[in-house]
Amino acid sequence: MTQEQLVQEELNKGKKKSAKPMLWVSMISMVMFFAGLTSAYVISMKREDWVSFDLPEAFHISTFLIIASSIALILSQRFLKKDKRQASILLIVITFFLGIAFIWQQYVGFNQLKSVGLFFTGPESTVSTSFIIGITFMHVLHLIAGVVVLLVVIYNHFKYKYKSDNMLGFELGAIFWHFVDILWIYLFFFFYFIK
Repeated sequence: MTQEQLVQEELNKGKKKSAKPMLWVSMISMVMFFAGLTSAYVISMKREDWVSFDLPEAFHISTFLIIASSIALILSQRFLKKDKRQASILLIVITFFLGIAFIWQQYVGFNQLKSVGLFFTGPESTVSTSFIIGITFMHVLHLIAGVVVLLVVIYNHFKYKYKSDNMLGFELGAIFWHFVDILWIYLFFFFYFIK
């Protein structure tokens, strides 16, 4: 092995060692961001103009979809560990489409809120609907980032970049996707029980 190859191998090892910690740091900052938003929501509940309402049915459906997507991704990762590429690819593509369906259901949920007179902004908006729509929209933006990550993982999977002994990129994508999933479950139950 040449000197240049040794240097490149050391650089790759360094990237692998730092990739997961960097992802965890970014996820911790996202947790702090959403903790701040939900704390502001709780504090704002004391306002006299606070309006309580039930979450739209589409948010319930989207919760099921995001959980199903994480299950599909877990199964995809298990098949990849056994070098069963076709099953792994099929399940990660299913994860992707479940993610798209989640985003669609969020859009449907926003429209369901509008149809009962609950708006994000404007003279007919309330503090509570502005919070719920705003926080949910911020989560959708993070989920769109997760969908892009899934696309990269799917592309790399088709290019044979992942094997049972080389799964770092797949694992990083999976960690981020599961994080976004858990974040939505937290937000859903937060809004469901704290009105």
